Amino acid sequence: MLYIGLTGNIASGKSEAAARFARYGATIVDADVLARDAVAVGSPAFERVVARWGKGILAPDGTLDREALRHTVFADPAQLEELNAIVHPGVNKLRRKMVAEARKRGDAVLIYVVPLLFERRLAGEFDQIILVDAPKELRLKRLVEQRGISPEDAANMISAQMPAELKRARANFVIENDGSLERLDEQVTDVWARLTASGARSSLAV
Repeated sequence: MLYIGLTGNIASGKSEAAARFARYGATIVDADVLARDAVAVGSPAFERVVARWGKGILAPDGTLDREALRHTVFADPAQLEELNAIVHPGVNKLRRKMVAEARKRGDAVLIYVVPLLFERRLAGEFDQIILVDAPKELRLKRLVEQRGISPEDAANMISAQMPAELKRARANFVIENDGSLERLDEQVTDVWARLTASGARSSLAV
């Protein structure tokens, strides 16, 4: 099985790219979805998050209010790292389970969509790495206009991640998502053809 890491900073368009790879038959595993599962109500991670940040980060239905939590932790790198330390062990456990199941099924290509691939030092686990990128100003605009996030929170979320320039140097493929969806389609098609034509296995230095 070809095991691909697909990464990119927030609002770069990772989900759009992943959906297009899925049309070609790739199995998609999304770290954001796993993160929600890892902090489901009643889970150990959920209890630790509530114990650390209090009931003020709970929604009326008792689940985590992700917007309230985001507003708190993204303004403080130390708190963001605390949250990551709580959530990521559960995410990694779920990821390994899903990868093992995909291998058992005989899936040809699995793409793991993960924003913090380089930050969490995961690069060495993948055969190839795809980076989806867009200019910072465009990503900020997407967060504010499309997701309804305040400019302050959006800026904090962007600044909390490793600069894309550093990630570009370590990725095997870079998809520029700063134009039309048609242009995104073309780039995904090109990357998929190159991946599947060669098997695209390499030992990426980390």
